[in-house]
Amino acid sequence: MTYAVKELFATLQGEGARAGRASVFCRFAGCNLWSGREEDRAEAACRFCDTDFMGLDGPGGGRFADAQALAQAVEAAWSGGDRERYVVFTGGEPLLQLDAALVEAVHARGFEAAVETNGTLDPPPGLDWVTVSPKAGAPWRLRAGSELKLIYPQPGLEPDALPHDLHFAHRWLQPMDGPDRAANTQAAVAYCLAHPGWRLSLQTHKLIGIP
Repeated sequence: MTYAVKELFATLQGEGARAGRASVFCRFAGCNLWSGREEDRAEAACRFCDTDFMGLDGPGGGRFADAQALAQAVEAAWSGGDRERYVVFTGGEPLLQLDAALVEAVHARGFEAAVETNGTLDPPPGLDWVTVSPKAGAPWRLRAGSELKLIYPQPGLEPDALPHDLHFAHRWLQPMDGPDRAANTQAAVAYCLAHPGWRLSLQTHKLIGIP
């Protein structure tokens, strides 16, 4: 299988339970909830995406012929030596491309493998960390994982009306970015104060100015 990657770079994880951890981010091109074109946003299943996942032109991006080639690029991007190796597969929607062969290939190079997904597709076996961020109006298949990250607010996907068959170790509310971010942050803070089962997730990479 070939892989289409928008960008691949070393950074610190900015969100959720592993915020601050040194990571390689592998951002796959493409998504099943939005084409990435602004003219399609109003009719997309996900209308608030703040990520450029179109094309192969980002830093480290390109088309990789097989799992070993991409795993080699992940290793080349890592700057932390042999310890605590960690790669985050994201998008777009990474589960359109991420497969067992790639998970095995990065494991063989000593990496823990994480994914950040919208939860509409089933993941391959072997992943070490699974973050699910569902979107209102989109089918939600993946009901268990390491952490649930709910962008807030989302009409039609209110945290107090979520399905009961969810199994996540951590539950996060992350304020929706955009022109109303300040108000959304205050609303998320208020919700977490009133519902201690939820914790506030901030996009710390944006706050400190790193990718």
